[in-house]
Amino acid sequence: MHFRENRLTLLVVVILIPLCLPACKTGEPVAPNVARSSSTPVSVPTPAPDVAAEREQTEGVIRTLEARLKRDPEDFIAANKLAGYYLQRQRETGDANYLDLAARAARASLATLPAEMNIGGLKTLAEVEYALHNFAAARDHATRLTELEPRKSYPYQILGEALVELGDYERAATVYRQMQSLSSITTATESRLARLAFLRGETETARQHLAAALAAATNSDAARSETVAWCQWQLGELSFAIGDYKAAEQHYRDSLNTFPDYFRALAGLARTRAAHGDLQEAIDGFERATRILPDPMVIATLGDLYKLAGRDAEAAQQYRLVERIAHLGKSDALYNRQLALFYADHDMKAEEAYRHAVKEYETRPDIYGADTVAWTALKAGKLDEAQAKIKEALRLNTKDAKLYYHAGMIARAVGDATAARDYLKRALALNPHFDLLQAARAREALDAL
Repeated sequence: MHFRENRLTLLVVVILIPLCLPACKTGEPVAPNVARSSSTPVSVPTPAPDVAAEREQTEGVIRTLEARLKRDPEDFIAANKLAGYYLQRQRETGDANYLDLAARAARASLATLPAEMNIGGLKTLAEVEYALHNFAAARDHATRLTELEPRKSYPYQILGEALVELGDYERAATVYRQMQSLSSITTATESRLARLAFLRGETETARQHLAAALAAATNSDAARSETVAWCQWQLGELSFAIGDYKAAEQHYRDSLNTFPDYFRALAGLARTRAAHGDLQEAIDGFERATRILPDPMVIATLGDLYKLAGRDAEAAQQYRLVERIAHLGKSDALYNRQLALFYADHDMKAEEAYRHAVKEYETRPDIYGADTVAWTALKAGKLDEAQAKIKEALRLNTKDAKLYYHAGMIARAVGDATAARDYLKRALALNPHFDLLQAARAREALDAL
């Protein structure tokens, strides 16, 4: 069985507290004491890694495993290992075709030997389904893993993150408590706890967990450079979300030092330059990021930068590219939300944006799904639904300027000036440059109230 094929680069959503969490691992060392003061950025120096050597080694292992499977299609151990390496390459490159390859390898493994005797195959399939945004399937596979491996933490990690994306936050919290009882401080466990804390509005707790995740990764001989860089990038995303652009920039630079040309950190760093008013440097950074991985939201942001720079024709070209890329995917699940938000942010195709948002919410009813429905419903003139869904989106007290902004604009549309002022002020106080175009609109709306 030969899994190698020509690849057309597809894309994975890059958002705050991303879905591509580090692979579940056990046995990582306990992190040392980590500074807990919110006034001190967590910056853990790392030695310059030989990322090219890591990549070459991974590709060599992939070729070897593919050859083994070609000789013996029933070698389920090789299939499980190959699926894991495909997932690693997807995390490093953002190429979603690796997810398809990983899924094929995992399913081939389970076809050879069922889950009861092939836990590795089931674990990998759960991770792949999660990465493909098939969250209900990931939840079901992870639930089975908790039955097969009740004394190990990794099934609870996978189950918890699937439940978070499905909006089942109370159960996710319960599952994560079980995970903690079975695990020491590891990158995998701490990164999951950080995401849940952020969603609950506990940003300092989220920072502490990410700092612990980074320390665990940095001090692990088994951790790859991308895992360390991912943790540093996540700290940058959290810092940016609360308007601490100086700390965010340092974390992004740390990430790029660890994993040069890491597309996530390149985009993050460029966004901080835009927040500082350095438009050309921001454009340069986003252009570089899109050359590495043409992610739809990064492309959209580059278009916004061109628009701000008066380069309207180039902006329009980028906007068209967003739509083209979004429709290249084999599964709408990867693109519904970001395409809906792109349309709504740019006052395009309101009804289509709303349909994408509703379709996404049917399979991923988390607070950001509710927010997307609310925002697109506003643009489509469905004010009652916009009000109901934004209330749902705010139910965890998540400290996210975009949520506050959307709530403010919805309140403004229904004539509630008091609520509109409150939400818009909160958005701009938390993160005055939360979005290149929308932050300016928030200020204009606030001034008009």
